[in-house]
Amino acid sequence: MPAKYIAAIDQGTTSTRCILFDHTSPIASAQKEHRQIFPQPGWVEHDPIEIWQRTREVIREVCIRANIRKGDIAAVGITNQRETTVVWNRHTGKPYCNAIVWQDTRTKEICDELAREGGQDRFRAKTGLPLATYFSGPKIRWILDNCAGIRAAAESGDAIVGTIDSWLIWNLTGGAHHVTDVTNASRTMLMDLATLDWDDELLRIFNIPRQILPRITSSSDPAGWGTTPAGSCFGEAIPICGNLGDQQAALVGQTCFNPGESKNTYGTGCFVLLNTGTTPVQSKHGLVTTVAYKRGNDPAYYALEGSIAVTGSLVQWLRDSLGLIEKSSDVEALARSVPDNGGVYFVPAFSGLFAPYWRSDARGIIAGMTRFTNTGHIARAALEATALQTRDVIVAMEQDSGVKLSSLRVDGGMAVNELLMQFQADVLGVEVVRPKITETTALGAAYAAGLAIDFWSDLDSLRKNWQRDRAWEPKMAAAQRDECCRQWKKAIDRSLGWIE
Repeated sequence: MPAKYIAAIDQGTTSTRCILFDHTSPIASAQKEHRQIFPQPGWVEHDPIEIWQRTREVIREVCIRANIRKGDIAAVGITNQRETTVVWNRHTGKPYCNAIVWQDTRTKEICDELAREGGQDRFRAKTGLPLATYFSGPKIRWILDNCAGIRAAAESGDAIVGTIDSWLIWNLTGGAHHVTDVTNASRTMLMDLATLDWDDELLRIFNIPRQILPRITSSSDPAGWGTTPAGSCFGEAIPICGNLGDQQAALVGQTCFNPGESKNTYGTGCFVLLNTGTTPVQSKHGLVTTVAYKRGNDPAYYALEGSIAVTGSLVQWLRDSLGLIEKSSDVEALARSVPDNGGVYFVPAFSGLFAPYWRSDARGIIAGMTRFTNTGHIARAALEATALQTRDVIVAMEQDSGVKLSSLRVDGGMAVNELLMQFQADVLGVEVVRPKITETTALGAAYAAGLAIDFWSDLDSLRKNWQRDRAWEPKMAAAQRDECCRQWKKAIDRSLGWIE
C-alpha cells in the first residue's frame, strides 16, 4: 500500500512538535516544551540535548497515537527556529555549550564593532540583513571567541556549527549529514543571496572557518538529506526531503506562492513575510530580505520580512513572571474585562526592537499608567502591542514594495485570540483572514517534503487545500485608529536609548 502520511517536525523557540498530515489535514500531533535558560540579562539559551530528546519523544508519541505501521510515513519535513545557533563535536555529537537563541543580545559589541566600518547596513546588499544581534553570524563569532577550546576545535575540524535544523538532521541521520537549507542559511549573515553559498569575504570579516559550516541545499528536494536509520525514533528508514526556517515554512503553508502574497505568524515573536518573486528586493524601510523557499533545481523565491521579537512570549511573561494569568489562553478574558486599554501602551522591547527599528538599545516600557490602571488594561495593552508592532512592519512593507495590503493571512498560536485578531484588522484597516489549518509552519514543512516525492502533485493541489476559517473586518473609526497609532509612536520613542 502507498504511504499515507508526511511527518513534520516543528522545532520552535519554546516547544517541539511532530504533526502527521494526510493529503488534506493534520491527523495526529504531539508537543513538548523545553527550558528557557537566562544566564544573564539579555542572554537566552537552550540545551541542544534537551531539544533532541524532546524531538525523539514527540516523534514516538505521535506514532503511537496514530498507530503508525511500517510504510505509513512517506517522508519527513523539518522546520525550525532559524537563527538559534549550536556548535557540536562531529565525532561525539556532544554540544560544546548551550545553543544561543535568536532573542539573545550578547553579540551587541560584535555588531557595533563591525558597524563602525560601513554602518549597520554594511552587509545588506549581499545578505539582505542589517547588522543585528538577531542573526547567527555574530553568535558563531561570539562562541568561537569566548568559549574555551572551541576555536581550536573548529580549526582542527572537530567542531561543526548549525542552526537547529542542522542539529536535528545530523542527529536524525545518525551523524551522516551536516546540512542546512537556503532559508536558514539566509539568516546567518554569511550567505550571499545571489550565489546562495557561503561568502568567503564575509567569513573572513567574521573570522569564521568555512569548514565548520553545513552544506547549503534547496528547501524541497527528492534527494533530500538522507534517511532516518532503521533503529531510529521512527523505527524505520524514512527520507528527509523538506527543510525550511519556520517563517518561510508558514509562508509555504499559507500557499503564498505568488509575488505580492503575504502572511503573519503570531508565535513567540511575530513575522510578516511578503513573497517578492525570484528577484531579491532590498528594503529601504527597516525590513530584511530573505530567501522564501527553493524547490529542487528551480530558481529560489525571495521575500521581504518584518521580524518582531516579543509577542507570544510577552503573554508567557505575564503568566510566568507577573502571575497575572494561570495559562496563556486566559489573557483574552482578562483583556476583555476592560473596554479599552485605558491609555496604557506596552512596548515589549525585552531584547531591543527588531523591524522596522533595529534598535538594540531599546528596552521594554509600560507607558500611560494611572491609579485607574488595572490588570485588564495591562493584558489588553500587551495584546495590542502585538498588533501595533505588526502594523509598523506592514507600513514599511508597503513603502518598500509599493503594493497596498488588501488582506492579511494569519496563523500561529495567537491567531486563535479573537480580540487580538479584531484589533489587528482595526489598526490595519484591512481584512484579517485565518485559515482552517492554523498550524501552517508544520504544514509548510510537510508540503516541502511531500512535493519532493510527489505526495502532492503540484502547487495548485496545495492551493486547493487552503480554506478560510474566519475573517475579521475593521470596525475602528479612522480618527480613533490615528490617535491610537500616534500614542503608540510616543511609547516607542520613550523605549529608545535605554541602554547606553
